[in-house]
Amino acid sequence: MVLDGDAVLVGAPGRERLSAGASDLVRRLRTSGVRVALKVGGRHVDGPWVAELVSLGVVVGDGAVAEAAELTDLPPAQVAVLSGSAVGVRDARSAAVGLVVGIDRNGQRADLEAAGADLVFDDVGEVDLGVMRTDPWVLAYEGFDPAHEGHREALTTLGNGYLGTRGAAPERTADGVHYPGCYLAGIYNRLTSQVQGREVEDEHLVNAPNWLPLDLRIEDGPWWSEGGLSARRERRELDLRTGVLTRRVTLADQAGRRVDLTQRRLVSMARPHMTALETTVVPRGWTGCLAVRSGIDASVRNAGVAEFAQLSDRHLGHVTGRHLEPDVLLVEAVTTTSEVTIATAARTVVTGAAGPVRRRLEALPEGYYGHRLDVLAADERPVLVDKTVAVVTSRDPAIASPGLAALDQLGRSPSGVAGLLDEHEQAWARLWRSFHVDLAAGRDEQLVLNLHLFHLLQCTSPHTAELDAGVTARGLHGEGYRGHVFWDELFVLPLLTLHLPAVARALLDYRWRRLGAARQAAAGAGQVGALFPWQSGSDGREETPAQLFNMKSGRWMPDNSRRQRHVGLAVAHNAWRYYQATADTAWLVERGAELIIEVTRLFAGLASHDSTHDRFHIGDVMGPDEYHDGYPGAAGGGVRDNAYTNVLVAWVCRRALDTLTVLSGHDCDDLRARLQVEPEEESRWEHMSRRMAVPFHADGVISQFAGYEELEELDWDRYRATYDNIGRLDLILEAEGDTTNRYKLAKQADVLMLVYVLGADELQFQLGALGYPLAPDVLGRTVDYYLLRTAHGSTLSRVVHASVLASIDPGRAWATFREALVADLDDTQGGTTKEGIHLGAMAGTADIVGRAFAGLRIGPDALVFEPRLPAELRQARFQILFRGQRIDVTLDQARLQLSAHPCATAAPVNIQVAGTRTTLGGGETLAFDLPAGLSANAPARPAAGVARGTPET
Repeated sequence: MVLDGDAVLVGAPGRERLSAGASDLVRRLRTSGVRVALKVGGRHVDGPWVAELVSLGVVVGDGAVAEAAELTDLPPAQVAVLSGSAVGVRDARSAAVGLVVGIDRNGQRADLEAAGADLVFDDVGEVDLGVMRTDPWVLAYEGFDPAHEGHREALTTLGNGYLGTRGAAPERTADGVHYPGCYLAGIYNRLTSQVQGREVEDEHLVNAPNWLPLDLRIEDGPWWSEGGLSARRERRELDLRTGVLTRRVTLADQAGRRVDLTQRRLVSMARPHMTALETTVVPRGWTGCLAVRSGIDASVRNAGVAEFAQLSDRHLGHVTGRHLEPDVLLVEAVTTTSEVTIATAARTVVTGAAGPVRRRLEALPEGYYGHRLDVLAADERPVLVDKTVAVVTSRDPAIASPGLAALDQLGRSPSGVAGLLDEHEQAWARLWRSFHVDLAAGRDEQLVLNLHLFHLLQCTSPHTAELDAGVTARGLHGEGYRGHVFWDELFVLPLLTLHLPAVARALLDYRWRRLGAARQAAAGAGQVGALFPWQSGSDGREETPAQLFNMKSGRWMPDNSRRQRHVGLAVAHNAWRYYQATADTAWLVERGAELIIEVTRLFAGLASHDSTHDRFHIGDVMGPDEYHDGYPGAAGGGVRDNAYTNVLVAWVCRRALDTLTVLSGHDCDDLRARLQVEPEEESRWEHMSRRMAVPFHADGVISQFAGYEELEELDWDRYRATYDNIGRLDLILEAEGDTTNRYKLAKQADVLMLVYVLGADELQFQLGALGYPLAPDVLGRTVDYYLLRTAHGSTLSRVVHASVLASIDPGRAWATFREALVADLDDTQGGTTKEGIHLGAMAGTADIVGRAFAGLRIGPDALVFEPRLPAELRQARFQILFRGQRIDVTLDQARLQLSAHPCATAAPVNIQVAGTRTTLGGGETLAFDLPAGLSANAPARPAAGVARGTPET
């Protein structure tokens, strides 16, 4: 491999150093026996980094890539090149090397790809040379890379909304490289820990018993897990269309005996309790005993996040195992404090043996139970080991007991991957028909978008509608953020509402069921209404820890993020948007109105009125930014008049009044009586909807909060030169003895969240209603101002920025969209994806296509489109469900076509396309010619020759 200095060296000329990611990559390559050369490109070559490279056997040279490639003693076709410049990429491509990887340090992804880069990463540390991106429906990994194994396990997780299982190797346990994990939606447990002399209580999503364990050995040799078998070749393929993970490995023991192994696994999308692992072993050149261990491991702990290493981690207790039928095993474990029983039943069947299979039960005191199978394997004859598993908990409905229910599920379900596969594939096909977003664009966008939708559906499937569970920020893929529920539903529910409204309703019901806890929290703060927690788990209490551990400084630091009261505004916003999309008045009166009104009551109480200026103010809060928990010298006290919070409060106050209007009549009378809504309250809400205070800079830019303009500017260039990744400036500055409260910066979008949530037009209308009419250029200048001051320390940040930019600068929107897409695939957040995918960002990127590029929004009485398709996106196709009408949307640079599926029950819906209004009924097609430079003031023209009732294909 040839490394270009532009890709791996950082720092000023004469003071270069290897980036942390580059140093790690070189060590990994050399450990694997890969020859490495560094092309310095005329740089100063004295310094510790040179000695470090030489000590690792790296050849340091200058000149062209072709010359550097010769230093590896390999033909160009076998050489990979990493370059940080378009010139270097072109140089490598002209040298006919086998693989060219671009490193995008300065926002030049498009230039690197145009120059010929096969892959582009933001940092050398993200480089996983084993990832294959040739098929938009297959995520494949060639070989084994221990540095990226946790990342791969998270991205190859299989789930169905009820449970998720990481893509860990079945023969491995948690060992610092591998981390098996199985997580059940809504299953939490609370433990108490002693941390630095303090008693700390935390609730975590439980790592449930691992159903995967399957190990092999040949004759009496060591087990595969113990190093008795070594992999000569390995490939993993995740089929996104069907939800099947396939692994192919060639193994050999110390005596040279070889086997070809193929494993397929699935987590059934048709049967939420069922999973299966199929292992096919073919001996090559030998006949003899193949020993197999197949078990269930209930000794697992929650140990997947280094930051939580000081916390108690054993959530499973009272583990029992029973050997029932000859091939069936039942293991039950009870969570230590929440007392949820998790029953796992497994059947292991062997076919293809050359003789009788000998079985015996194995058990370990820590909680492992399994079958030991001795199989006579014949040369070139496949041996099939089928493991079928059922998982049930005591929280499931309609069961006598978890153990009996697990055995019942196992008994009446088809056996093995082959038996479960057909209905599983059919279930996935139904989901993809509704959710697939087809893009005519570059090479990678379709694969990554398919990957994001795949993981969204694994976490929030139709089975979710039957559960009491919220939107966990890291999915069912790991233990990041303790498995808690934040505000990510603000990014997830818009997509689900227009595709699976029953699931969106169930996720809103998760909040409704915890209104009691939210009311209690408000009362504890001296308020009325509902105070929803920033981090939620099982029962709706505030789960945000009081402190977080800064691994950069080795110190604990206060965590004041519970001051992000705006999470309740997200709940109310989602409730209203769900009603708008579905016209589900029954749900609104029974549950939705209660959510909206109780959140409104809280903020009506938090607001203070300045009678001199007739303005309402809210203090002691944090905005979405998270970097400002107070003013300089007053950390933890919150800020005053956060623009995002105040504008949304005004919006929610208006929606509370709209709710009462929509439900006027008997339903409204009942609602008023049930919630004891008084006329004085309504009057205050109406007043707040017109007079919330919003701060502005002297030049008219919307201020993030009162006093933001007086903060210091950060030396962004210095921090980018000093640190490889500045996403977590709060941790960096704390380690330096400084604080983010002093500076004009943001972890993620804050003010710009208003544009994302409301849209530019509705935001301008809302600000005008508050008495702040905006000049035409203010929103554009506000966007530019905050784009320059955002660290993107959250994967949600670029999602918001891409959406906001779509109507201002489509070219920049597309580039930002692509950066948002690769956040998890390339692990751009500094190695956090191994702790679980970022579900909000995955849903948000898929939503960008409709929300931003198609300009789709739900108006008061119509479905509205204001297309802003970037030049790089030639066409987009997707489907939505709006008020009972299932509509296919096809959009290109010149035309928008809407085709409604035949529907006998749903009424026609109102459609508005860039100012043109019409209706669309079942079985009808509408098409609109889009003029160049389309804007809301340039009405689209209905296309000629498209008649109602004759949908085009």
